[in-house]
Amino acid sequence: MNKGTLALLIHGGTENWSPARWKRRFDEVCGDRRVWLLAEGNGDPADVQYAAVWKPAPGELAAFPNLRVIFNLGAGVDALMADSSLPKVPLVRVAVGDLTHRMTEYVVLHVLMHHRQELYLRASQRENRWQPKFQWPAGAISVGIMGLGTLGSDAADVLRRIGFRVAGWSNSPKAIAGIQCFHGKGELDAFLQRTDILVCLLPLTPDTRHILNRDLFARLNRTGPMGAPVVINAGRGGLQNEADILACLDDGTLGAASLDVYATEPLPPDSPFWTHPKVVLTPHNAADTDPDEISRYVARQIARYEAGGALENLVDPARGY
Repeated sequence: MNKGTLALLIHGGTENWSPARWKRRFDEVCGDRRVWLLAEGNGDPADVQYAAVWKPAPGELAAFPNLRVIFNLGAGVDALMADSSLPKVPLVRVAVGDLTHRMTEYVVLHVLMHHRQELYLRASQRENRWQPKFQWPAGAISVGIMGLGTLGSDAADVLRRIGFRVAGWSNSPKAIAGIQCFHGKGELDAFLQRTDILVCLLPLTPDTRHILNRDLFARLNRTGPMGAPVVINAGRGGLQNEADILACLDDGTLGAASLDVYATEPLPPDSPFWTHPKVVLTPHNAADTDPDEISRYVARQIARYEAGGALENLVDPARGY
């Protein structure tokens, strides 16, 4: 099999998603394979057999008549799945240690932030106020993780080792040592009722869109030491009903929120999230993809595929992840 061209379709807009940066990394790891940056427009679409993409425009991938595999450079594939013109070829999602560890760092950081009352302590510092409150132990807090794939399972294990009481919920049954696992709609209520801090790492599908809403928040535990439950969303912006989050923060249904993803990105300057005193806001960088490891991962996958091996981490079109 000839070494087909790898096309890069990258639309990021931030430093980490500089197309030129990714092109340099892929040139280094792909050897004598041609790497074509779509933005340069100096190649023949018929030569392209592989595409590595981040937020490609609808229809862009349909321009390659001989495409064999698509590699998505980030964790979420919902935007790709929504493209009705997407070529019917294998779609590979990122699943590397670096991305997993970064997401676990984010989840642990924000769980600890709310557990250790950081919003209150930072407000006290701004007001020159020395009034520490009672600090409960980690074992008094129940953390619930929605989504028990590679990312959620790793975060759950680390939180368990810190001492939190950790449970997880997923669409299909899972078994993770030391983690109480719930699954399906029939077990969602039991999962929510024991959860003080809710972490959402679900993929975005028609079934999960706006799953983070008032009805769900009202079913979280309200008798824990924190007084009101906390939500942390590092999954996809479409998972959350943002009007419900704001209203629930204002009326006490939620005690606080950490948000890394939003319905509109970049987050508009007039969004109430920017200044809400109960919101910790980050700019969709919970698990920013590392060009070094991801480029090596894609190069290894292509080499294995061309040698007759199987592709790893294939997306199931029927499930959408």
